[in-house]
Amino acid sequence: MPEKKEKDKIRIGILRGGDYEHYESSLRKGGEIISYILENLSHKYKPFDILIDKEGNWHLNGLPIEPMKLLYKVDMVWNLSHQRFSNILESHSIKNIGIPAFSPFFEISKEKFQEKIKKMGIKMPRCIVSPKNAQEVFKRFSSPWVVKINNEIKLIKTFPELVEVFDNTTRDQKNILVEEFIEGKVASLHLVPFFRGENLYTFPFGNTFGTFTSSEKEKLINIAQKLHMNMGVRHYLKLDFILDKRNKVYLLNFEMIPDLKPESHLSQVCGLVGTNMHQVIEHIFDNVLL
Repeated sequence: MPEKKEKDKIRIGILRGGDYEHYESSLRKGGEIISYILENLSHKYKPFDILIDKEGNWHLNGLPIEPMKLLYKVDMVWNLSHQRFSNILESHSIKNIGIPAFSPFFEISKEKFQEKIKKMGIKMPRCIVSPKNAQEVFKRFSSPWVVKINNEIKLIKTFPELVEVFDNTTRDQKNILVEEFIEGKVASLHLVPFFRGENLYTFPFGNTFGTFTSSEKEKLINIAQKLHMNMGVRHYLKLDFILDKRNKVYLLNFEMIPDLKPESHLSQVCGLVGTNMHQVIEHIFDNVLL
């Protein structure tokens, strides 16, 4: 594909950092996307690094800048930080990708989020964030437990094992999350609006843990599309589900930032329908700029 001249390339601002708890992961994800654009889409797009430091100061390619001036420096911004930065971008009429600005779905606590989706017939595993000790977890729900400490995940089956985890944890316990373990079949679905001429394109299942019948697949697709509509997601959504033995659906996780690694689940399902991640990302960019 012929490469555009530098002055004709579409300028994509990659916003990362910010004065909030996921600062480091935001830096990492932003760096990955900048690298992805440079390696795969540089014929058409030029990435610009927008960093918000821990004091809340904005920088463009290392130089201080006021948010309102980004309107004249980039054509759009991919927000990999907090939702409130999408609100700031919207207030200055800057086109952006990220958590929808002013979406009530993402301004509520996890408990209220669970209540909202429960009304849609969808559950989430019970969880406790930053528990003080194993006893606090045990009082909330019984074993087995999924314990997440930073990027480490463990399946804990007995209370003594849970006690040992807490005894051996020297890191800040605010990074501990404990969920109930739900046994069942696991599947992930990716949804992209207006891809391939469809209002909401849902990619096929790809690799799953367990075999799903046609009716089970249809059930999960309907739920995924309903969630997409209610959450107000504009560009991309990945949903991870568990279907338990009683045919109840649990939402394990959702993501609005695609995993662009070559071995990712998204890469796999793209291959199943004869496309690739480059085309999906290009579609998302073009859709934002309409």
